[in-house]
Amino acid sequence: MSTEIVVVPHTHWDREWYLPFQRFRMGLVRMLDEVLDFLEADPAYRFTMDGQLAAVEDYLEIRPERRADLARFVGEGRFAAGPWTILSDEFLCSGETLIRNLEFGLRGARELGGAMEVGYLPDQFGHCAQMPQILALAGLPVACLWRGVPGSVERDVFAWRGADGTVIRTQYLPGGYGNAVALFTGPAEGLGDRLDAFASAMRPWHPEGPLLAMYGADHSAPAAGISAAGLRLATLGEYLAGQPGPEAADLPVVEGELRSHARANILPGVISARVPLKRVMGRAERVLTRYAEPLSALWPGGDRGAGRRLTELAWRGVVACSGHDSITGCGADETAQQVAARIAEAEQTAQAVVDLVSSTLAATAGRDRIVVVNPSPFARTALVLADLPETRAGLAAHDGSEVATQRLASAPTLLDESEMDDLTRLLGRVHERELFGHEIASWSAEGNVFTVVVGRHATTRYRYDDLRAAILSAAASSPGPWRVRTLAEPVVTVAARVEVPALGRAVLTAVPARDGAAAAPGAAGVLDNGLLRVSAEADGTLTMVTASGLRAEGVGRIVEGGDVGDTYNHAPPAADRLVGAPERVTVTEVCSGPLVWVLEVAGSYRWPLRADGDGRSAEEAEVAVTTRVELRAGEPYARLTVTFDNPCRDHRVRWHAPLPRRARASFAEGQYAVVRRGLTGEGGCGEEPLPTYPASGFVAAGGLAVLLEHVTEYELPVGPGGDARDAGTAGELALTLVRGVGYLSRNRNALRDEPAGPQIATPDAQCAGTVTARFAVHPHEGTWDEAGLPRLAEEYLLDLLAVPGSAGADAAGTGPDTAVEAAPPPVARLELSGEGVVLGALREREGWLEVRLAAQHPVATEAVLRGDFDVARLADTLGRPLRPLAAGGGVVRLPLRPFEIATVHVARPASAPAEP
Repeated sequence: MSTEIVVVPHTHWDREWYLPFQRFRMGLVRMLDEVLDFLEADPAYRFTMDGQLAAVEDYLEIRPERRADLARFVGEGRFAAGPWTILSDEFLCSGETLIRNLEFGLRGARELGGAMEVGYLPDQFGHCAQMPQILALAGLPVACLWRGVPGSVERDVFAWRGADGTVIRTQYLPGGYGNAVALFTGPAEGLGDRLDAFASAMRPWHPEGPLLAMYGADHSAPAAGISAAGLRLATLGEYLAGQPGPEAADLPVVEGELRSHARANILPGVISARVPLKRVMGRAERVLTRYAEPLSALWPGGDRGAGRRLTELAWRGVVACSGHDSITGCGADETAQQVAARIAEAEQTAQAVVDLVSSTLAATAGRDRIVVVNPSPFARTALVLADLPETRAGLAAHDGSEVATQRLASAPTLLDESEMDDLTRLLGRVHERELFGHEIASWSAEGNVFTVVVGRHATTRYRYDDLRAAILSAAASSPGPWRVRTLAEPVVTVAARVEVPALGRAVLTAVPARDGAAAAPGAAGVLDNGLLRVSAEADGTLTMVTASGLRAEGVGRIVEGGDVGDTYNHAPPAADRLVGAPERVTVTEVCSGPLVWVLEVAGSYRWPLRADGDGRSAEEAEVAVTTRVELRAGEPYARLTVTFDNPCRDHRVRWHAPLPRRARASFAEGQYAVVRRGLTGEGGCGEEPLPTYPASGFVAAGGLAVLLEHVTEYELPVGPGGDARDAGTAGELALTLVRGVGYLSRNRNALRDEPAGPQIATPDAQCAGTVTARFAVHPHEGTWDEAGLPRLAEEYLLDLLAVPGSAGADAAGTGPDTAVEAAPPPVARLELSGEGVVLGALREREGWLEVRLAAQHPVATEAVLRGDFDVARLADTLGRPLRPLAAGGGVVRLPLRPFEIATVHVARPASAPAEP
């Protein structure tokens, strides 16, 4: 029987989890020291790292002297490295992050001697619908996984069909990635019995051919000397390459995402554990993917080499934090703190690139101008905020035409007021022309009050010697004490509605504001921009009515309930008590058009303070929940910001919205796909299949869409309908705003049979403090694609970038204050169109502009890319050319399957690199 078993020695290494990264790393060093010694001593020995190169790189940082040994074993095919950088949670990062993860992992493993050509996904908590396509586009022919496989799978190999129709052969791991962990445990004379028992358990899954024995476990090395048992040892790649088996087309097919609980726990509570982590990850991915990288590729000037290096550093930081025990929030508090800090650092690194490009753009416009940049690949008319001097609180376009504006707020003019016995001390505060971060515009002395007026960009003539003389003269005239006042030139914040070309810019000039027509007064507690009317009701909910008459009522009900689960699984107390009605509500109108309409709805609630036995505590906390509702000109949705201070523990707070029509399914965007999900999940492995799901860009059901800023947990709760025809339908949508729990895992969780990890207290996972959730609500006719949700989600998520001009007068105020009209154009002008076609990424790559696009559309469509280029080619996600594309007249037309991901390279003939 032993000849029918192939043993794959391996480990699964959680880079950080119940211990932070560095404490786990020392165990990693000890483990890989042993493995490399085993490989050196035994030529038959094999070892498979668990699909992630990061652990190898972490090891080599501590043991650089062993790089040559490790590279030799990789090159000999005895140590399997890659293909991933990290084992990401596939639902808690973007599709582009998954692609870069694979790119970095394959590149690094090949530089080390070779990459394992297997899409190994051993422990992720389910698998996204685009994974077959992502693997295929990187040239990986087979996937290997454990969790999420549905109960219909009865063999250990199946054909996995992704969202776009890509089919990939998939090896299922019955019993998990450690199905043979105990094979060599116990006395040697009992090995035959253990082999027989293993074969009996696995043969029904694999009726013919050698059985796959995954010999390894978490954070441990397989034993030495196992080749002496006479069994064949192999890497995972070697085993799968030796399986002739039927082609994928002849195998049973599993379609779409893998989120079934039938064969293994998928631990869905990680979607809502430590929500602040998800928020910072979404922001970091957004700044990096849609601002830093495209701007540095498109706009000339600045230190482009530094920009590229910073961008890669930011990407590596984001990828590292996407790990399935990192971004999930299911680790120790120390781990979560470090993950949050590293994500923040990645975002700041990306922002540094934005700053680098912004400074170049600012230098092309005078100080009375604002450069507005559009991050979208289509022309947009949208709002941008600007701080302008009171005397020039209007804006004009480049051609002199007036730009519609609305005054929003005035900045305080008194920056500082202090008393000085010796006025000459003021000179110590002044640095040439700078004071309190502003530029000095003027000064005066009256009585014993010395006043300095400053501005963001002062345009008056200035000499430091003149200011010094005035201060010395005033000090000599009066011994003091002196009151020193620093005033800012009056500044007003305005909203302006601006037209900006695709991935282009517009330049606005500050001009004296005209007396515009005042906004027409509306009814109290009602906002109306002509596309959507929103009214605040007495119970604190909202009624929304579209221009076509579609009505959504009761939107925004806040429901708070208990949660005695853990970071992996929500679990309500046996005697739960839900709080869904405020004790009192106040509505405040903030502004009423003509470009921005805002009101605030504040509800006062009393929530139980904590869990108590099988129920919730009698002690309560008063919590004020404020919902800021904002409409903008030209937008058919309402922007909501829900804020409250969270003093409670062991609870879940959700935002509810009744649907305009009852629904049997939801449609959620994420990882370059839009996935249809029913109202129930498939159970069967000891975990309650709660129908809570992740959504990234938007979620839609029953004529109501919510546009999101980061991955958010949602549910369509199934409730009673109006008649028998409503059976099996849902009437509302619920979003999780926060879920506070006190344990990494509980040994006893009512909705899960077994622990998911050690029972470690995680007080930070209670998410105490300020909770802020931002999203937009869009009632719509038709289906999600007919409503154009992918484009609306982009317009909601991506603000226009406003950069104040910096060219003009010199520090002494003697130079001209004029715009630099001959500003350099972008490296290339690009515009992307096509029904449901979205831009995923844009970067410079080896002399080409690389454009990643995706068809977020349920039927075939066509992408049209226009620009000032003449050469184009189709590439895979690793940048390898596939075939040339016609680009006559600077136009590329590319037919796309539903949800197809495509990578296009474009260049001018003079700059196009030679084909490899």
